[in-house]
Amino acid sequence: MVFPVAGGNESKGYEVENSLRFNDGDSPYLSQTPNASNRRTFTISFWTKRGVLGTNASVFAQGGASNDQTRLRFVDSDSSLFFDDEAGGTSQARLITNRVFRDVSAWYHIVIVVNTPESTSSDRIKLYVNGVQETSFATSNYPSQNHEMLINTANAFYIGREVGGSYFDGYLAEMHFIDGQAKAQTDFGEFDDNNVWIPKKYTGTHGTNGFFMEFKQTGTSANSSGIGADTSGNDNHFTPTNLAATDVTEDTCTNNFATINSLANQTHPATLSEGNLRVDFASGLDTKYNISTIGVSTGKWYCEVKAVTIPDYADIGIASRPCNTADDDKLTRAQYNYGYAADDGNVKSNNTSGVSYGNTYDDGDIIGIALDLDNNKLYFSKNGTFQNSGDPTSGATGTGAVSIQAPSGTPDGVYYFAGGDNRNDHATRMDFNFGNPPYTISSGNTDGKYGNFEYAPPSGYYALCTKRLAEFG
Repeated sequence: MVFPVAGGNESKGYEVENSLRFNDGDSPYLSQTPNASNRRTFTISFWTKRGVLGTNASVFAQGGASNDQTRLRFVDSDSSLFFDDEAGGTSQARLITNRVFRDVSAWYHIVIVVNTPESTSSDRIKLYVNGVQETSFATSNYPSQNHEMLINTANAFYIGREVGGSYFDGYLAEMHFIDGQAKAQTDFGEFDDNNVWIPKKYTGTHGTNGFFMEFKQTGTSANSSGIGADTSGNDNHFTPTNLAATDVTEDTCTNNFATINSLANQTHPATLSEGNLRVDFASGLDTKYNISTIGVSTGKWYCEVKAVTIPDYADIGIASRPCNTADDDKLTRAQYNYGYAADDGNVKSNNTSGVSYGNTYDDGDIIGIALDLDNNKLYFSKNGTFQNSGDPTSGATGTGAVSIQAPSGTPDGVYYFAGGDNRNDHATRMDFNFGNPPYTISSGNTDGKYGNFEYAPPSGYYALCTKRLAEFG
């Protein structure tokens, strides 16, 4: 019923409840300066979902200068994974994968194990992705035996950047640093009955400088109530910089929420940020529309879109396919796409003037979309009030609904939530909330179990996340 989305599969009982969202444009990071400790043996495990591609995105680093540090990052040119230990500008160890990591809908589990006392050089650094050891490298320079890396020096340890910049963009969850121990990837994850790699609770110790980041807290101090709280029991807390309570999300490797798909961003693409939930259409460009990472063909689904900067000709709605490269491929010009227009309140499709539906909307308004694919009906709300006297719970009657083509008759066989700007002379910004908002929610409503919305979803409508998708089998 959906396009497959890696991550967020049903677990065997261990749930990861929170992640931390990094927006590289904010220069966000966590930092902590430990005492010097074991520099030969350590393990780092974390889950990640990427945001913006095409930049050097550093997950962690420690060192005294940009040419004197140990770091792990995704490479800007091809999205390969790069681990490096550099001293005084000379590489002491370096692994660069042939594999690339471009799936912005997927959660990856990455474990790096460093144990330089090992006699076999290739055993001194081991890299695992989703439970499987990486063995294919574009570069594989292993350290000398008993080499001491720059992890566990008395320099700042960074999460979300490296020394000198290269900020991470995306989501991080369930991050462990094990000081002085070479652990197995199976200490942090396992394969389920469908042979999908899922997290499991780590039951070992963390060592002197070790930490466990659950990202549950929302405070801004370096203590047990802060975003950078270490919950290993070691109290090795981190100080957050340019991170806020809104960056703590429910989007995790055990419940993967939709975001906007940066890989379906064609011809004069929009700029995506805030974990691929903020969409900016630039003025002066013939812009298009953007879609969610998850498409659905059955069930009832709800999302909200905050109209941050909304001039005339903006549209919010659903799309039956990704935007293509045609110059006139706007959201409401495509067949089986449906958009609620800001300028006249009409719902438009297939390059028509549409049908009279509701009120116009402007900056600051929140548009709700209720998509009923059991009855092929579509409803829009403005600031919590469904337009056209709509009743999303009216079922086949479809009181106040827009009737839509059945998904089986659409190009992809699914619908995506979408937003677009039908003119090239305005700048437009939309913030999408699939249940993990990039902005402050003043009230807070779930779909009965999941998500965080400004207004209560209609009864029976769900946040677009894998926990809910699993219920439809």
